[in-house]
Order: sequence, then C-alpha cells, then structure tokens
Amino acid sequence: MHARVRDRVLGLVAGLLCLSALAPAWAAERIWDHELRRYLTEDEMSKWGEEFMNEEEALKLMLPKSERIRKEHVTVNPDQKSVVEARIGWKFPEEEFDIYIGETGNKVDGYAVVTNTIGKYKHMTYMVGVDPLGEVTNVELLVFRDARGSEVSRKRFNSQYRGKTCLDPLRINKDIINISGATMSVRSMSAGVKRVLVLIDEFYLKPIGKGSDQVAVRRQEKDFLDLIFGR
Repeated sequence: MHARVRDRVLGLVAGLLCLSALAPAWAAERIWDHELRRYLTEDEMSKWGEEFMNEEEALKLMLPKSERIRKEHVTVNPDQKSVVEARIGWKFPEEEFDIYIGETGNKVDGYAVVTNTIGKYKHMTYMVGVDPLGEVTNVELLVFRDARGSEVSRKRFNSQYRGKTCLDPLRINKDIINISGATMSVRSMSAGVKRVLVLIDEFYLKPIGKGSDQVAVRRQEKDFLDLIFGR
C-alpha cells in the first residue's frame, strides 16, 4: 500500500516537472503591475524584449571620429566601490566594467560604457558616451526587456543627458524631464548615466588632473565671466 502511494506521488511530481519544463518563460513568473492593479497578461509578457542596436553599432555613434577604439576591463575593489556608491547615492552589485576608449593619434577622444540597470521589472542595456572632460555626449538604448517604458530610446528624451557631468544630480523633472508611463525606466537610465560618469571620473579623469574638481573650477570661472560681461 505504501509503495503504491509513493509511486503515485512520484508520478505526480514527475508530471508537474515535465509541464513546468514545457511552459513558456512568462508562465514561471506572475508579475503584478501596481499601476494597472492587476497581473500582466500572457500576451503582454510574451512581447517583452526589443533590441535597438548592438554594441558595435552604438560605438560608431559614441566615438564616430576615433582612429581606433580599445576596450579596458576595470575591476572595482571594495574601497573604490564604496567611494563610487557614496558619490552616486546608491549601491550596485557589479564589480567589473568594460570601458571603451576612443583614440586618435595619442589623444583620447572619449569613453563609452555599456551598462545594465533594472527598469520596472527587468534590466535594460544601454551605452553612455563621455567626452575627455567628463561630459555626456550620447546615450543609446541597446536592449529593452520590459513591457513598457522603451520611450527612453527616443532622441527627444535621451538627448537631455548631453553635457551632463558627474556633478549634476540628474533628478527627474528637474535635470531630466520625465516620460509619463515610463518613470521607472527614466529613473533607471538616469541612475546608470550617473554611475558611468562617476566611474570615468574616478578611474580616468582624476588620475590625469581632469576630474570633477577641475569641472567645478571651470564652472566657477564661466559663472564669473558671465557675471562680469553680462552673458
């Protein structure tokens, strides 16, 4: 009797495991949307994932005039990570980053970093371009994996990051105008851009005397000249 019960239980478990293995990815997770006040439907979740461009295509936009582009792998030790986290105001799990450096002759044209941050439910992948003085030159969305919020790929939106430095807080509706219905994506991208700016500042610009301290000096000089000449 006990053997028969055991066999039936084992058979039931095996059947459930087979069904779960055959189920599509969205069936394994039921996701509640707080704005819609309901679980997302199978159709909504099955449409997740949109690729806008690959890294090679994005690099051509970030560093269009560079004679060559090389990649450096940066490992952040605990002390360095603590410094970066303190500056950006939030913690992150990554300890390694790939930094693309565009060069012409012996001159650095700029930097580009691929970053991943969580949107509303899943992470999105985008590239941030930074010039030799630490200002954002471009932001391009590579892959979006959520059901909503891909509007952050539009130039009308992400062009707002151009000229921003690690000294800018990148606050929504102050530094960066929000997109209705895509607030989490906007917050995520702004946080990722800020992290890239601080990483470039700490690892590349400060060591050669072109870091955020020099940015502050340049801004003070510009404000002083504007005051004198009424610009």
